[in-house]
Amino acid sequence: MFLLLIGSATLASAARERLPERHRGRDTAELMQLTINLLVTFAALVLGLMTATVKHSFDQAGHDRQTYTMKLAALDVCLRDYGPESQDIRNLLHGYVAAVIASTWPDEPPPTGVAYPDTSRMPRTGGSPVLAGLMNRIGTDINRLPASGPFQQRMLAMCAARYRDVMSVRTETIVDTRQGLVRPFYVILVSWLMIMFACFGLMAPLNGITGITLLLCAFSLSSVIFVIGDLDQPYGGLFSIPSSGMRDALTEMLAQNP
Repeated sequence: MFLLLIGSATLASAARERLPERHRGRDTAELMQLTINLLVTFAALVLGLMTATVKHSFDQAGHDRQTYTMKLAALDVCLRDYGPESQDIRNLLHGYVAAVIASTWPDEPPPTGVAYPDTSRMPRTGGSPVLAGLMNRIGTDINRLPASGPFQQRMLAMCAARYRDVMSVRTETIVDTRQGLVRPFYVILVSWLMIMFACFGLMAPLNGITGITLLLCAFSLSSVIFVIGDLDQPYGGLFSIPSSGMRDALTEMLAQNP
């Protein structure tokens, strides 16, 4: 982005020196100024909409991840309160949480103290057949739990309800990673900005002051595009959703093991 903007201004400035004098008159300058004003307005609107969109999507992804973590922890508490008969299911749940952490944040240290499937070939975002199968097994095993009395019957119904909550939030969390900006938005915006910088180069001679000004302006716009692109990837980049919430939940789950 930065190089494209600077390159547009540089090429236009070089072309300006070769233009006949009649093409550098006042009327031409006024027309170019109107064009720049129009493009600046459009670019500002698009940048504002893109920033608001990706920020909302990023916040929603973070909220859904936090809710997902809470629902998983609540399911583990329910299974623990059910009784020792659910310990195998809890172990599966702990392995599922650990696998989610290891696959979603592969650049961080993997969880320890719990067995979980190999995550080397799992996608970082989106659905994983292995994790989906593991979660389906957890639900099947919950339905197979025996209920020897009224208390366990109530707990079993509660655990089944919490499992459904987990599945619902899991779907929302997966969908969050698929809601990104359409690439043509970037292409159109970059094209407008390149035209703007080309107009800058045609209007002003390239010297020290104009060069520094164009560099600062290009850096500022490029940094905005960088932030938009980074927020558009909630599990990658500088603004990635942290794994601390799920790690803390897993630690608490393991601490409650008998």
